[in-house]
Amino acid sequence: MARKALASATNAPRLSLREPRDVTRVEEPHLLDGDHREGELYERASFDGEELAGITLQECVLQGVSLNDAELRGARFIECAFEDLFAPVFRAPRSSWRETSLRSTRWGSAELYDSRLDGVHLDGGKLDYVNFRSARLTDVLVSGCIIGELDLTGVRATRLALQDCTIGTLTLDGAQLKDADLRTSSFRGISGLDGLRGATIDEYQLQLLAPFLADSMGLRVEG
Repeated sequence: MARKALASATNAPRLSLREPRDVTRVEEPHLLDGDHREGELYERASFDGEELAGITLQECVLQGVSLNDAELRGARFIECAFEDLFAPVFRAPRSSWRETSLRSTRWGSAELYDSRLDGVHLDGGKLDYVNFRSARLTDVLVSGCIIGELDLTGVRATRLALQDCTIGTLTLDGAQLKDADLRTSSFRGISGLDGLRGATIDEYQLQLLAPFLADSMGLRVEG
């Protein structure tokens, strides 16, 4: 849940996440593209480079799993709990995530363009580049993450909160935001300032944005 400091007229993400129960541990996990798996636990497994397009995982738990360069295009994750996912290259464009939590994620390049996230909490990860271009984000909380570049180009987001995150570059060209809360997070650079329309920031962030706003308006500031 978002902390009290974020309480305002801006609506916070509505999350109703729960840890999957009564899951069955899979001793020698093997997944195929198009599989539908339900109520399973995968621990310290590697699916590096595997073709997993269109798979569905429902009420599953993944802990310490490596998905480097696995093909997850069109995958569906429903009421899952992920922890310590590792992937220098994470490829899941056009994927669907619903009521799912991800903790301590370590991604290099994450391709999540054209994806849909509903009721998702991404907590405490280190991610170099996250591509959410043209994605639809509803009730999404990103907290305690270090992100090199967060690309929200063309995103449609409702009740999105970036909480206590450190972000290098935030790209918002063509973004459509409603109830997007950016307070408590820091950014070294922002591209596409028009995409900030509909977002909530704090006074300190406004001061940091001043040079970018002046530049976008062609203003010359002299002491």
